Amino acid sequence: MFDKLEKTISTIMVDVLSKDRKEMLQPLIDYIQEKVNHQEKIRLNFICTHNSRRSHLSQIWAQTMAFYYEIPNVACYSAGTEATALFYMVAETLKKQGFEYEKLDEGTNPIYAIKFDVNEPVVIAFSKTLQHAFNPISNFAAVMTCSSANEACPFVSGAEKRFSIQYEDPKKFDNTDKMEQGYWDKSIEIATEMAYVFSKIQNGK
Repeated sequence: MFDKLEKTISTIMVDVLSKDRKEMLQPLIDYIQEKVNHQEKIRLNFICTHNSRRSHLSQIWAQTMAFYYEIPNVACYSAGTEATALFYMVAETLKKQGFEYEKLDEGTNPIYAIKFDVNEPVVIAFSKTLQHAFNPISNFAAVMTCSSANEACPFVSGAEKRFSIQYEDPKKFDNTDKMEQGYWDKSIEIATEMAYVFSKIQNGK
């Protein structure tokens, strides 16, 4: 793992999570643990309305924390009820926190290759809908990261489980003097919860 990213993770304190948030995360922990117990592939698709901020942060941090806590067979995805674009501040925030990225394509919906470790596969990040070929069509858990997507998708086709783990949208900080800090804090908030989830998994080692 990149040194700067490892330093960022070392500052994360899962003890700060409230009892309510821990209870909200427990069904996801149970789902992952059951998959690990049966040595099955763990597919997590993080879903938000526009697939531009929270769902990407969740996908990337979940994949990173699975690696950090040595939980095997984890594949993380993200999607929206509509496709827009990965908001640039998400990529910039992750870079400041120690990830590396390269833009593979420009345009209105650019494609990012985001890395957390020199020897691990990149996370391909761009905005897409649930039906996009990049996303699984069965045997996955749908993790709803915003209330509007949760309400708009009462049924997620192909999902074997569905979890609601909602985050406040950092979009409210856009074009303000709190923008940089707001995105930093949201990223750390999501990282903390993904660290809590994967730190609770027993992988039989």
